[in-house]
Amino acid sequence: MATGGTITHHHAVGSDHRPWMRAEVGDLGVTLLRTIKATLDPAGILNPGKLIP
Repeated sequence: MATGGTITHHHAVGSDHRPWMRAEVGDLGVTLLRTIKATLDPAGILNPGKLIP
């Protein structure tokens, strides 16, 4: 990412890229993703802990 790369792939962002998610989308992006996830999955049963740090 320091040279302009990205963590995405043509299959989207996989769980192996999770450690770099915050660097890619920033704190606001992580907060937004968590909010969307909580809204769409209030019970937290869909892939818990897989992608969003």
